[in-house]
Amino acid sequence: MPVRYSKHLPPSIFIADLLLLNIALYISHLATFHNLFPQDESLLFLLVANVAWAIASLTTKSFEIKRPLFLKDNIHVFLVSLIYHLLLIFSAIYFLKIDNISRKEVTIAYLIFPILVILARSVLFTSLDYYRKHGYNLRKIMILGDKNVAVRLAKSFSQHPEYGYDLTNFISENELAKITDDALLNKILTDKPDEIFICFKQMNDKLLKMLIQIGEDHSIKIKVVPDMMLNSNYAELVTYDTFPVLHINAQSSIDLKIRVLKRTFDIIFSAVLMTTGLPVFGLLYIITKTTSRGPAFYKQERIGRNGKPFYIYKFRSMYVDAEKFGPQLSKDNDPRITKWGVIIRKTRLDELPQFWNVLKGEMSVVGPRPERQFFIDKIIEKNPNYKKLLSLRPGITSIGQVQYGYAENIDEMCSRVRYDLIYLDNVNLNADINIIYKTVKVMIQRKGK
Repeated sequence: MPVRYSKHLPPSIFIADLLLLNIALYISHLATFHNLFPQDESLLFLLVANVAWAIASLTTKSFEIKRPLFLKDNIHVFLVSLIYHLLLIFSAIYFLKIDNISRKEVTIAYLIFPILVILARSVLFTSLDYYRKHGYNLRKIMILGDKNVAVRLAKSFSQHPEYGYDLTNFISENELAKITDDALLNKILTDKPDEIFICFKQMNDKLLKMLIQIGEDHSIKIKVVPDMMLNSNYAELVTYDTFPVLHINAQSSIDLKIRVLKRTFDIIFSAVLMTTGLPVFGLLYIITKTTSRGPAFYKQERIGRNGKPFYIYKFRSMYVDAEKFGPQLSKDNDPRITKWGVIIRKTRLDELPQFWNVLKGEMSVVGPRPERQFFIDKIIEKNPNYKKLLSLRPGITSIGQVQYGYAENIDEMCSRVRYDLIYLDNVNLNADINIIYKTVKVMIQRKGK
């Protein structure tokens, strides 16, 4: 059996992350004070940063590398760790009263640190991917059970060599019915697999218990593959005492940690943007107020999380009484839109006041766009799954907005819902950051409407 290096990766990555953090801290200190030896507050900040990162990393296990290898998943865990780390840092600065710490030093350090880690992770994953695709450090696997399930599983492994699996043997249900327990044990010990995948249509309790015992006695991982053709992404293994139960949820259930992180990110992002963007807000207010008759801000009732109504705020882009004949969706060359409104809608600058809705907890930076009850009723008639989106806070931007764009009628709104349902299945901080990045591209390219 080949020598395994995987067990050395977690401690190595943990040490490497700490090293990269200190490199970032020293570079920022050098750039700020032009010397390599931190003193006083800078030295205290250096110590606090190291302790905070150790706590955050050990809590989130950002140093763990799991199969299958997905860089984006690992980066997501790192970003979660970074948020915890920054929260610990800011708490320490407040409680330890480190008043004289340089904002420039902190800013530079935490611009450099994630860049260094992402580059290092990219190099690591590329190397591991190359290493495994060329047949090195593979884990030998054996598949037992149903042929159809085994073929699908083997095909998946062959299409993704980065998983690092090498199929050494397959034993069908018919063969297992004829073979003795001792003969099966000898076959397993001869092949020396690292992992055994069990995929039966109907599980044999006696055989399963025997395989689990073999796994325990010979350090072989035993994995059970449920052949459940269910169109659901909400499967969770729940253990009741000694009974493992596969729980299939009818609706999405977003982990509490993800909700807390998402809300923390919303507050920090919105507070920073509204504070630093005050001059832009002031300029937009003046131009909106002076280019057409009416108030600079516009509010409209929308439906939020769990069906609760709230008022959404925007810079006014339409003439007063634009909906005097009832709810209408905007369209190309809409005569209700002012000349200035065309500009701020294309750049999506009219949405900026909604960051106040985010701070109030009515919205999120990223989430399905909030709609009026009038349109929600019509969407649900055609796509009842829309009701699932009401479990989330609505967002200023969404995957539907950046991938599909604005909708001019109910059919287009229903088409856009499909994108938001995909987001509902994959709510995480990494997805939010990616959507924000794509939104900025839309703003720069003036593709809003």
